[in-house]
Amino acid sequence: MKKIIQLITVTALGIAAACFTGCETMNNTPKGTITKIDFGQTPDGKAVQLYTLRNGKGMEAKIMTYGGIVTSLKTPDKTGKLGDVVLGYDNLDGYLKSTPYFGALVGRYGNRIANGKFSLDGQTYTLATNNGVNSLHGGLKGFDKVVWTARPMPTAHGPSLILAYVSPGGEEGYPGTLSVTAVYSLTEDNELRLDFSATTSAKTVVNLTHHSYFNLRGSGDILGTILTINADKYTPVDAGLIPTGELRPVAGTPFDFTTPHTIGERINAADEQLKFGGGYDHNWVLNRDGEGVSLAAAVYEVTSGRTMEVWSTSPGLQFYSGNFLDGTITGKGGWTYQFRNGMCFEPQHFPDSPNHPAFPTTELNPGETYHNTIIYKFGVEKK
Repeated sequence: MKKIIQLITVTALGIAAACFTGCETMNNTPKGTITKIDFGQTPDGKAVQLYTLRNGKGMEAKIMTYGGIVTSLKTPDKTGKLGDVVLGYDNLDGYLKSTPYFGALVGRYGNRIANGKFSLDGQTYTLATNNGVNSLHGGLKGFDKVVWTARPMPTAHGPSLILAYVSPGGEEGYPGTLSVTAVYSLTEDNELRLDFSATTSAKTVVNLTHHSYFNLRGSGDILGTILTINADKYTPVDAGLIPTGELRPVAGTPFDFTTPHTIGERINAADEQLKFGGGYDHNWVLNRDGEGVSLAAAVYEVTSGRTMEVWSTSPGLQFYSGNFLDGTITGKGGWTYQFRNGMCFEPQHFPDSPNHPAFPTTELNPGETYHNTIIYKFGVEKK
């Protein structure tokens, strides 16, 4: 049995001091708990901990210091029964082996950079490549494969966990020492809120996101899940899944989720873009509403009644329909993950932005602070 070595009850203490970017001081203090257990160690001997956040309504999120990984996220279904809605493993060993970024904090750069190269102020930088000729999700050892320092903190949002990591200049080929903070909060509104921030010692590029594989039914495929995406355009890709630079209207295509459709309704359509991705694995250009968080997507799973809204400050949303799951991974509870058993919603900047000057910039200068807020808000529809 794993020994619980820390328990914190959320109170009014520390609310003002813990308020992070975008935080609003609330009159009502959320109730909840934070617990911590030892969860093993990495091959180089670094200790890994697993924190469990629970809000006053019983919703639960487990976050590991290795990779900032959300290993479990339990939300109620239409009968009130809690169930885990993210894919992953029962122990650290699974994540240390080959894993498709289950639940990970992705960086320095989420998604692909073509040919593992980009230029800043006339200087070309060569990155570690791990996706054919391209660099994907930060390279060979991205932020999903490092151990973060952790500090639990009660806040006005609910129980929170603050993770920090300093990426030295040159790591995976990126310039600048990047100091990153990631705050995970579980609110009384049944939201898992992620607040990412970063500063740099030298000009660089950064694009942080979250990579949970969701299954709101808790088993089986995700093809019957109903999806809406708040986007009129998307960024088509070439055969290597690198954006062409075009912002293409979704109207009249299988990428039009401006009104609700099941994920499986058009996923096998005779469409070149779907062929390139093996299904959906594309960035949608979000219809932004001001500078704060805006609605990116809404999801409804009929069998369980669970709903999920995705909110973010990012200009884009990568929606991935689990096309590379192939039955070779056995995860939590002995579930062998088959084709399209999970789906990812990754609010972020557009893929390969450093090589597309017309895309929103991902450049970060000394003295500036990068921010990305992501909110996954859960509910129930009793239809």
